[in-house]
Amino acid sequence: MSKQTQHFFLEDWLKSTTTTTTTVTATKPTPSSAREIIQSWANLRNLLQTQTFKPHHLQSLQTLSNSQTSINVADPQAKLLLSILSSSTNLSLPPESHPPFLKLLYIWVRKSSKPSQALLDSALPVLSNLFNGKRGETHFSVGSLGVLLLGAISFVPGLSEKSKNVCLELLCKLFEEERGVVMVREEFVPEALAGIGYALISCEITYFSRILDCMFGVWGKGKGLFVGSVSHGIMILHLIEWVVSGFINLQSFKRIECLCREISRMCELGYALFVVVMAAAGALRGLNKAPLIGTRAETVHRIRVSLEKCIAVVARDLVSNTGNFGHSAFDPNNRLVVQCIALSLARSGPVSFDPSLLLCLTFASLTEVFPLRAFYSRILDSLHKKSNQLGLSEVKAHLDSILFKEAGAITRVFCNQYVSADKENKTMVEKLMWSYCQDLYSGHRRIALVLHGELPELFGDLEKIAESSFLMVVVFASVVTKDRFNSTLSREKLLDISVGVLVSFSRVEYFRRIRLPEYTDAIRGVAKNVQENDTACVYFVESMPSYDELTNRDGTLGLSRVEYNWAKDNVQTARILFYLRVIPTCIEHVPAPVFSKVVASTMFLYMGHLNGKLARASHSVFVSFMSSGKDSNQEERTVLKEQLVFYYIQRALEGYPGITPFDGMASGVVALVRNLPAGSPATMYCVHSLADKAKILCSKSMIEDVEMWKDWQGDSEPSKKLLELLLRLLSLVDIQILPSLMKLLAQFIVELPKDGQNMVLDEIYNQVADSDDVTRKPALVSWLQSLSFLCSQSSFTKPTKEGNGSSSSGTDTLSLNGVSARL
Repeated sequence: MSKQTQHFFLEDWLKSTTTTTTTVTATKPTPSSAREIIQSWANLRNLLQTQTFKPHHLQSLQTLSNSQTSINVADPQAKLLLSILSSSTNLSLPPESHPPFLKLLYIWVRKSSKPSQALLDSALPVLSNLFNGKRGETHFSVGSLGVLLLGAISFVPGLSEKSKNVCLELLCKLFEEERGVVMVREEFVPEALAGIGYALISCEITYFSRILDCMFGVWGKGKGLFVGSVSHGIMILHLIEWVVSGFINLQSFKRIECLCREISRMCELGYALFVVVMAAAGALRGLNKAPLIGTRAETVHRIRVSLEKCIAVVARDLVSNTGNFGHSAFDPNNRLVVQCIALSLARSGPVSFDPSLLLCLTFASLTEVFPLRAFYSRILDSLHKKSNQLGLSEVKAHLDSILFKEAGAITRVFCNQYVSADKENKTMVEKLMWSYCQDLYSGHRRIALVLHGELPELFGDLEKIAESSFLMVVVFASVVTKDRFNSTLSREKLLDISVGVLVSFSRVEYFRRIRLPEYTDAIRGVAKNVQENDTACVYFVESMPSYDELTNRDGTLGLSRVEYNWAKDNVQTARILFYLRVIPTCIEHVPAPVFSKVVASTMFLYMGHLNGKLARASHSVFVSFMSSGKDSNQEERTVLKEQLVFYYIQRALEGYPGITPFDGMASGVVALVRNLPAGSPATMYCVHSLADKAKILCSKSMIEDVEMWKDWQGDSEPSKKLLELLLRLLSLVDIQILPSLMKLLAQFIVELPKDGQNMVLDEIYNQVADSDDVTRKPALVSWLQSLSFLCSQSSFTKPTKEGNGSSSSGTDTLSLNGVSARL
C-alpha cells in the first residue's frame, strides 16, 4: 500500500461514505491544545510512577484520545501505555479507561512510519490479557476498538508471520466468543469494520473465511444479533471496495477470487442478505479499477458474473418470498434488503439485467426512495385522529438520508435495467409507475388542501421529495418513449403507452418547476402519436377529471376538516392546465359528443379562474374547437358549436374586465365569427352581447374620466378594447350579419361625445380604406358616409351616475329610432 494509505484512518473514511461533510465535522471532538496534550502525557507518566489511578488520569486519556488527528504517538509513548496496561492489576484501572488506551495504541500503529517490531510483539500478550478480562456491560466499545487495533497491527508492513497470526486469532476470538458484545452500539460499527478491513488485506487466504464469517456473523442469519441499517450497508460496500482495490495494487488476483468465493458462500448460507448484497457490490466497484489485459480480463469477467449472481439471487429470493412485494414486503428486514439492492446497483457500476433486480429497483424507487404514499397516508391519518405526530422529523430525516441523496443514481440504474428487460417486464414496470403517478397526484392534492397555510415546513419538505420524484418520472418516461418507439410493438400498444405517458405527466405537472429537455422531448413524441389517432385522442380526453370531481360534488376527496374551493386546488389546477394545453393539438380527432360531455363543462369552469394562464388556455380550447372541421358527423359538430357560443359569450363577458383576458376572448369571438354558418343566430347573439357590454362599460368609464377619448392609441380601457373588437368584426362577419353589426355600431357611436365620435370614425375610415373586400366595401363606404352625417347632426349629454342614457330636446337631437331609420 502507498504511504498515504498507511497513514489513513479507515474508520473515518467509512463514516464519511454515509454522512455529509457538515455532519462529520460537527461530530468531531474539539482538538486539545498543545499544553493540554503535554500535560496529559505527564499525568500518565506520573500514574506509572505512583501506581495510583485518579479521576484526572481518565481525563488525560480522553484528552489524548480526542486528539486523534493532531497528535502522534511515538514508540516511547506507546511503551508507556503498554506498561500501564500490563500493570493494570496493581493500578486497578477502571473499565472505562480501556477504550482510550486502545484508541491511543491504534493512533501509534497507524501514524508511526515504522513502529517497533519488538514493541508490537510485546503488545499482543498485554492485549490478550485485556480482552480475556471481564468487561462491564457499559464498556461495549472495548470489543470494537480491540478489533480495530488488532486489524491495524496485522496491517503493519514487516510484521512477523507469527505475530500476525496471533493478532488475527485474537481478532477472530473477539467475534467468535463475544459476537454480541463487539458491536452492541451503532456508533462503533465503523471501528469494527475498519479492523476487519485491515485484517482482510493483510491476511493469507486461509484466514479469509474466518474473518469474513466474523463480519457477516455480526448480523447473523436472518434477523441477526445486531440490527442492520443502510449506513452499515454502505460502509460494508466501501470497505470491500477498499480491500479489492488493495489486492489489485498488490497484483493479488487470487485473493480477490477467494474473497468473492467467500461472499458467494455467505450468500448460500443465508447470512444477512443486506450484507451479502453490499459486499458483492463493493467487490464489483473495486473490480472496476482492475486493468483488463489478456487472461486477467477473463478472470475479472468471471468474478463479476459470480458477484452479480449473488445480488440477483438475493433479489430473486426476496421477490419470491414476498409474492412480488405484497404485504410482507413492508417487513423491516425486507425493506432494508430492497434499499441496499438499490444502493448497491447505484454504486457498483453496470450490472447485467435480471427481472428480479428490475422489480426490486422499481419497488425501491416508488416506496423507499420516494415514500410519499406512506407519508401522505400517515399524515392524513394523524390529522384525522387529531394527533400531533405529523411526521415532520421523519420527512426531514428522509431528505437527509443516503437513499434520497442517491435518487438520481438509482433512477439511472433503474432505467438501464428497464431498457434491457423483455416486453412483459417493461409493461409491468410501466403500470407500476403510472399507478404511482396517480397516487402521488391524489395524495399530494389532499395534503395540499389540508395543510394549506398550516405547517409550511412539513409541506415544503414533502414538496422537495415530490419534485425529485417528478424528475424520476420524467427521466423514466423519456427512456420509455425512446425505447418503445424504436421497437417492433404494435400500433395499438404504442398508442396505449403514449396515452399513459401523457396522463401521468398531467398528474405530476404540479411539481414541474422548470421545463426539462427530457420532459419536452417525451411530450413531443407521445403527443404526435396521440394526435394521429382518433381512439387515442378520445382515451386521453376522457382521462380528464369530470366536472363533479373537479368541484368535489361527489365528495371523493373526503376532506371533512376543510371547505373545498376548486379554484384554490393548486395541484388539480396544474393538471387541468396540462389538459387545456394539449387538447387543442388533437381537437380534430375529438368527436363532438365527447367534447360536449367531457371538455365543455371544464373549459367553461376554468374560464372563470383567477389565474390568467388557466383562463387563456380555456379560451384557446374554445378557439381550437370552433376552428376544427373534421368529424364523421359534421352537422352534429356545427350544432354543438352554435350551442356553445351562447354560454361562451355569457361566461366571457360576465368576467370582463377582471377575470376574462381580452386577448383570449377576442380570439374566441373571431373564431366563432369565422367558423359558424352564415346568418347564424349564435353570431348575431355574440355581436349584440358585445355591443351591449361595450355600451355599459363606456358609460361607466366616461363618468370616471371625461377625457378618455382624447387618445385612442395605446389605451387599455376595456370599453375601447371591446369597441375595437366590434370594428374588427366589420371585416369578418358574413354579409347576412353585417347590417345588424353596422346598425349596432351606429347606435353606439352617435351617443359618444364629439371626441369619441371623431376618433372612432377615423378608425373606421382607415379600416375601410385599407380593405380589399370588394363585396362589403361599397356597403361600408355608404354606411360610413351616413354615420358621419348623423354624428355631425347629433348632440351629446354627459352620462350621470343616476342614468347612463343620453338624450336632449331640440331639432338637432336624433332618437335611436331616427338613427335606425336613416341607416
